[in-house]
Amino acid sequence: MMMLLSLLLAGVVEGFGLVTLLPLLGLIMGEFGGDASASAIVDNRAGQIVVKLLASVGLQPTATTLLAIIVIAILLKSVLVLMAKKRVGYTVARASTDLRIKLIEALLAAKWEYYVGQPVGSFANAVATESNRASNAYLSGSLMIAKLLQVFVYVGVSLLVSWKATAISLLAGMLFLALFSRLIRKARKAGKKQTVLLKKLLSQLTDSMQSIKPLKAMAREHLAKAIMVEEANHLNKALRKQVFSKEALKAFQEPMITIILVIGLYFSLVRFHIPMAEVMILVFLLARILTQLGKVQQQYQKMVILESAYWSLMDRIEQAEREKEPDQRGTIPDLHRGIRLENVFFSYQDSPVFKNLTMTFPVRTFTALIGSSGAGKTTIADMIIGLCRPQHGEIYLDDVPLSKIDLHQWRRMIGYVPQDPLLFHDSVLANVTFGDDGFSESDVEHALRAAGAWEFVSSMPQGMYSSVGEQGGRLSGGQRQRLAIARALVHKPKLLILDEATSALDPESEAAICHTLQNLRQELIILAISHQPAMVEVADRTYRVLQDEGVVLVSGSENLAP
Repeated sequence: MMMLLSLLLAGVVEGFGLVTLLPLLGLIMGEFGGDASASAIVDNRAGQIVVKLLASVGLQPTATTLLAIIVIAILLKSVLVLMAKKRVGYTVARASTDLRIKLIEALLAAKWEYYVGQPVGSFANAVATESNRASNAYLSGSLMIAKLLQVFVYVGVSLLVSWKATAISLLAGMLFLALFSRLIRKARKAGKKQTVLLKKLLSQLTDSMQSIKPLKAMAREHLAKAIMVEEANHLNKALRKQVFSKEALKAFQEPMITIILVIGLYFSLVRFHIPMAEVMILVFLLARILTQLGKVQQQYQKMVILESAYWSLMDRIEQAEREKEPDQRGTIPDLHRGIRLENVFFSYQDSPVFKNLTMTFPVRTFTALIGSSGAGKTTIADMIIGLCRPQHGEIYLDDVPLSKIDLHQWRRMIGYVPQDPLLFHDSVLANVTFGDDGFSESDVEHALRAAGAWEFVSSMPQGMYSSVGEQGGRLSGGQRQRLAIARALVHKPKLLILDEATSALDPESEAAICHTLQNLRQELIILAISHQPAMVEVADRTYRVLQDEGVVLVSGSENLAP
């Protein structure tokens, strides 16, 4: 609102300064004699307004007074425009930030099922590219409105000088602008194409970078290159169409303005016999009107090029919001006996995974889940976490159904170690804490010791402040897994889940981690999903998950600990 008000006032001030030129030119050209009185310019309404306003404050329309008013008007207009543009810049930056925050919040609040099948690159594209293009579309729209306000002011002043010449020039200008609508349509089409191609290109780039090592190891990076180069070339074609549309619009507008000004000049001098002083002001005003109208059309063209990014981003946000995970409130969990799955039925769409599944995970025990890929081992862990819900049956924490538990509080009691832990290019401390300021150095050291990682961390040049390198590249596989375990332990969980956490390790590293886990089992429930014999050997109990046949207890007892 302040932006629009500032721009409107700037236009009014500039318009008044322009109108002030009328009596000034009259003095210079000798049309009003030596005394520029109100009666001397009675034939011009705009001039009358200036003289009457000056008279109302006790000023005479002398050359000195008029020049001072013009200078003051220019300075005041510059200040008002600066205020407006500053507000526009702040608003655009805020719009971009708000869109990013809204998208991030929607993505993080979505159900786990939403992420399955979603390319990671599309999220990165939405946060980085689409939000930026959307904010630029907002900027173009704001500038378009600002210039329209200035046009209205100029038109008002121009109508006071000569409504006939102004009306004819405006009509001609609108006809010319209408002729360029095809360039606007081409620009919108090119913008939509860019949005689609950028999303696809960045998704492919992200996927390729995540698998760059095997691609280079097998000398197949040229395959990823071929796909991305093809998409980049398609994007280049869309950009070329956009550039042509923008430059063609600018190129045609300049001769259009000249032609319309000539038409206005002809009617002013030849047909309407307007005095030269008024014609000079009128031509100046018409030039400003037509130039601003041209800029309005240019900003509109930029907006339609970029608007598809805004709609794509909003569609992404709406999709994520529709898939929002229910905010499950309930009982604060506190494990004393263990976790129990009772007669659980779960299916993905029309494909049943488990029927009447019953399992127990007592406290202070180490349980291993083994079985072929796709049998449902990770699904069991996901149901316990609450990432997916069984269609029938129930999961109990002690004797409280998981559906009655405060899900957020329950997840804060879980430590999770994936097969391929993500390590940031940052210090050991930052990787263990995930950037959470609530953990002290002693908390981190305790977690590192519990994970068997303190020995190698303390020997690093800067201890826990040493960088682990890109994706933990300065560490061995076993060391990376130990840091991942420390990250899972730093908040003192009551359930530790390891999802194929040792599958990529050598036997020595795996044995060391298994020994670490044996030491931890007296403090919490450990659930390890694994194919490795070493993990089965150290587990207190083992379940074999059989595809389409359920779960078989291979070793251990079904009874919960007292």
